[in-house]
Amino acid sequence: MKSRLVAAAVSCLALPAVAQAQSTPNVKAAAAAETAQPPAITVSGSATIASDYRFRGVSQSDREMAVQGGVTVAHESGVYAGVWGSNLAGWGTFGGANMELDLIGGYKMPVGSGTLDVGLTWYMYPGGADKTDFAEPYAKLTGTTGPATLTAGVAYAPKQQAIGKWYATGAAAAAGTYTTPGAKDDNLYLWGDGAAAIPGTPITAKAHVGHSWGQNGLGPNATAVSPTGRYWDWSLGADATWRNLTFNVSYVDTDISDREAAYLRPSFSEGQDGTGNIAGSALVVSLTAAF
Repeated sequence: MKSRLVAAAVSCLALPAVAQAQSTPNVKAAAAAETAQPPAITVSGSATIASDYRFRGVSQSDREMAVQGGVTVAHESGVYAGVWGSNLAGWGTFGGANMELDLIGGYKMPVGSGTLDVGLTWYMYPGGADKTDFAEPYAKLTGTTGPATLTAGVAYAPKQQAIGKWYATGAAAAAGTYTTPGAKDDNLYLWGDGAAAIPGTPITAKAHVGHSWGQNGLGPNATAVSPTGRYWDWSLGADATWRNLTFNVSYVDTDISDREAAYLRPSFSEGQDGTGNIAGSALVVSLTAAF
């Protein structure tokens, strides 16, 4: 009887050690799984050199080279914030600024099998004249169908002086004679994008079409988001990717003709000398490094 009691006591003392030994691998596995979880906050960015900076089909760099870059900080909840910048020239200088700096904030959420992205872009032009910066909320829905990724978007800038019709013509702007000083206007932009990877290659074919509605004149800095009131822009191109580098070639164009833009000149022209269509067709090439 005594030997049985001793054996039972030894067994009871041994059980915690056995249980601890069995649980140790589980604890380690849980710790490893926790370590493998993606970070709650991610930082990404890119740097680009392009033969021209086209914003909705219109050159913002006077059909010359542009250097651009941006950084985005995103949280796992879907909230993100970023900054993006580019050099400017000619028409795109917005009252003397030679740089565009965009502050961006938004939220991404899953919708069905796609993603809804809503946010706001604050367009800033450091060094430019007063009443230059403006805000534009946006929303875009992205989804896939077969090998293609499709995006539909809308951007609406509410009434602001920066995009108001202060000059009715380019001649009035050149003379510095306001037609309606202090005027405010809004701007609506609808667009659609498509991208499809070509199997077995590093190439992705891309297409874009957009339509702008806004003031049919010039803002306080002799510029405009929708210079002729309303117009179409589109592009066709392709990306070739190698590691973190992407080479893009795109044909970009609008339906703004020389005749339609005549009343905006000399402001709305290459070199702002009254000649050269900065909304005409162009082959734009760029190289982007992502990090």
